[in-house]
Amino acid sequence: MCNLELRGIEKHLAEFQAAGVRPVAISVDTPEQSRDLCKKAGYTFSLLSDPNTEVIRRYHLLHTGGGPDGHDISRPAEFLVDSNGVVRWANFTEDVRVSRAC
Repeated sequence: MCNLELRGIEKHLAEFQAAGVRPVAISVDTPEQSRDLCKKAGYTFSLLSDPNTEVIRRYHLLHTGGGPDGHDISRPAEFLVDSNGVVRWANFTEDVRVSRAC
């Protein structure tokens, strides 16, 4: 996930929370890498780790071999999921370079 996108989430976190929205990011990074990124960047929202790409695959976002050294990564995406787990809105791209441009 693009660090710029994550900074935008953090910047508008109070607005999300006031609207009853709980932002959550998911990455293929290990839990340690995600924790380190949050600490270094000052992110206070949840950044989940999905190194086995189970959730990423469930949402059809896997970009096989698209990362550094041919590692699998997720395509950039945003979802609005209601409290019942129903996806109410989705925005994603087929082009992983959108994320890399950040």
